[in-house]
Amino acid sequence: MKNIKLIVIFAAALVFTACSEDYLVAEPTEVVSSDQIADIVDLKPEALNSLLSGIYTTMYTAGSGGTNLDHDDFGQKGYDIYTDMISSDMVLAGLNYGWYTRIVNYQTTVNFTDLNNYKPWRYYYRIILSSNQIIEAFGGNDFTPENTEAKHIMGQAKALRAYAYFYLAQLYQKEYVSDEMILPIYTDTQVPNQPKSSAADVYALIIKDLTDSETLLATFNRENKSSINQSVAQGLLAYAYGAQGNYQKVLEITNKIIAKNEFSLTTASQLVGKVDSNGKLINTDAGFNNVATPSWMWGVDLTVANDLDLVSWWGQVDRYTYSYAWAGDPKTIDKKLQDQIRSTDIRKEQFTSTGRPSFKFFDPNRVIGGQRTVTTDYLYMRIEEMYLLNAEAQAKLGNDSDARTTLKTLLAIRNVDGVYLDGMSGTTLQQEIYLQTRIEFWGEGKSYLAMKRNKATITRGSNHLYFAGESFQYNDDKLTFDIPQAEILNNPFID
Repeated sequence: MKNIKLIVIFAAALVFTACSEDYLVAEPTEVVSSDQIADIVDLKPEALNSLLSGIYTTMYTAGSGGTNLDHDDFGQKGYDIYTDMISSDMVLAGLNYGWYTRIVNYQTTVNFTDLNNYKPWRYYYRIILSSNQIIEAFGGNDFTPENTEAKHIMGQAKALRAYAYFYLAQLYQKEYVSDEMILPIYTDTQVPNQPKSSAADVYALIIKDLTDSETLLATFNRENKSSINQSVAQGLLAYAYGAQGNYQKVLEITNKIIAKNEFSLTTASQLVGKVDSNGKLINTDAGFNNVATPSWMWGVDLTVANDLDLVSWWGQVDRYTYSYAWAGDPKTIDKKLQDQIRSTDIRKEQFTSTGRPSFKFFDPNRVIGGQRTVTTDYLYMRIEEMYLLNAEAQAKLGNDSDARTTLKTLLAIRNVDGVYLDGMSGTTLQQEIYLQTRIEFWGEGKSYLAMKRNKATITRGSNHLYFAGESFQYNDDKLTFDIPQAEILNNPFID
């Protein structure tokens, strides 16, 4: 699978190199073999931790999707923007610079030669290759380490591999059909190009990896939230079962996560920024910019040392960062969705009248175009996801009363009297939970996953520059990526 191999170089810390478009189908110049890794582990156990740290670094590295020029190529948060736009909850409200135009007008998703299909493919398979290197170093997929530190490294590697395969399955399959052939599976670094495997086999690997991780990470106390711990692995597992429609498992897993009380719900102050008459921020815990926020399950603490700037999620979305959002390509909420936020709901205050998320996501200094080096953090998962998945599962299983109770817990913090839910049941309640999921996680890359789970039909609001007022079913060809041309050219088993 030469078009997705990863250059890995050990230095003082592991660094993943960005690749130019000319490199897309080139052989790697240097790959660390499993034997080499095993030798390093024998001498320096911290070496695999360095490799693991490198994988986490890839998640926010510019160019990790195979380019060194594209300003939408910066890891997981880049694809969160892609999916928020494809599901239409995020609007590209300006065309001055052109980034995301082919995403929002659905040109990318119907043209396998479009490079935007390749970026997520390359990114997630890079994660898979590096995870496989770690797993091989410990003895392979079925080996269970006895050493505690080794268990924790192996558990994270398996969870990262599952995370990557889960997103690939979501992005490149229209809907879960168990016998549909969707993706090549690689569980070690030695096999040559592989044909597509069925969705059932892909999800079986995801679930096994995450189930193994749940056990391996049982005693893991992470140093920071950039690492996957047991709760994050369980959260990913809940998402995987949800994608298959196995809501009994979703319920069991989310119940376990919530019962731990490891994370507290986002407070009203943290949800919406408040400013004084001079525009100065009053509540410094707001802005969705701090990984220390107690509701964040998984995220990364970005510092000056990470050297992120315009080519970042903040550089695309936040008007208080030196960004495209400030310079002429704002990212706004779909007007139809914004209008459905209840009048008392404090989440309505996250957005300006024109739909800018100026009071949800922001650099705390709140100087227009001010943050040049990004130190505002990246959010990957928070506890509210588990509550809303739990409510969704309860409703899908017919446990309407429990679903309403869970949803009311969240809405109360958002200043919404949940009494209106008492008259809802069945499909109506399910649709309300889906709506609240879209509102709650606007801009966080979760609406696409919810759209597919709920088999929803989306209708674009009047503020979209393309297809305003038009409707699309969740399994429309326009809403799913194509396997990219580079893979087809380089893998003889893919057509």
